[in-house]
Amino acid sequence: MTLSDVADADRFVDLAGLLESCEVDGFRADFLSWGHYRPEYWRNYWHSHSFHEVCLAYSGSGRFNNGTVQYDVAPGSVFLARPGDVHEIESSHAEPLGIAFWGFTFRPGSDEPGWWSGLTRADGPVLSDRVGTLPALITALAAEAAAPVSGYNAVLGALGGTLVLETARAFALDDDLAVEPVRRDRGLLVVEAMQRHLRDNLSRPITVRDVAAVVHLSERHAERLFTQQTGASIMATLWRLRLELAAQLLLDPALTVTAVARACGYSDVRPFSTAFKRHYGRTPGEHRRSGGTEFV
Repeated sequence: MTLSDVADADRFVDLAGLLESCEVDGFRADFLSWGHYRPEYWRNYWHSHSFHEVCLAYSGSGRFNNGTVQYDVAPGSVFLARPGDVHEIESSHAEPLGIAFWGFTFRPGSDEPGWWSGLTRADGPVLSDRVGTLPALITALAAEAAAPVSGYNAVLGALGGTLVLETARAFALDDDLAVEPVRRDRGLLVVEAMQRHLRDNLSRPITVRDVAAVVHLSERHAERLFTQQTGASIMATLWRLRLELAAQLLLDPALTVTAVARACGYSDVRPFSTAFKRHYGRTPGEHRRSGGTEFV
């Protein structure tokens, strides 16, 4: 999604009354104004707001006066008027300025993240070229608002929350945005996917080839990784999971031993009974009669 997509913004005002508030990162954001100025000459004279107003220029050029400082704006400029800032915007005559704008208030929690200070501190920047996903978010909000369907409240709330986050990012210090994401070990994630496949298919014939294909690895690589992470082979784990399931199902008197065997991937009762006794030290029938308990 690019800035040119924002130019088709006739529907943007339809957000009024649809997106009113959202919860984001520990605080509530209340949206108060939405709109756009078409790329034709215009000027909104000196004024101030009791809320944050953000503008994204998508075409043309102009100027943003904030207090005693004048800023030149062009496509890709994001500029901000904080509560109480006296400001005005004027489009160029030669290259009319087109902007989308949104206004919101928010109430930070006690553990306000430091990077929000780009919005809250009075001496923070008022102009940024860190557009990020703002054009895509505005376009998505406009499209959702133009033709609401079931679930639109949740979609608008999610998009609105992301819009506030992206706005804060646009004005945050680089140091405040730097984080070290927590990443899980990929090998562990792959093995979890293989284990999940085993559990989801206990009643079906399964081979190492099938399990390896799920995670797009060779059989040899999949088996080696699985054994390293779990201490057991894929087939040994499958055997154990099937018998653990069988031990639970046998406690249901409505199920025959044959039905339990088939639910656990055994086509015949005899090999199932043999495997069950080898693992638990008693037959399926004895397990059922004891109610799953074992006395020493």
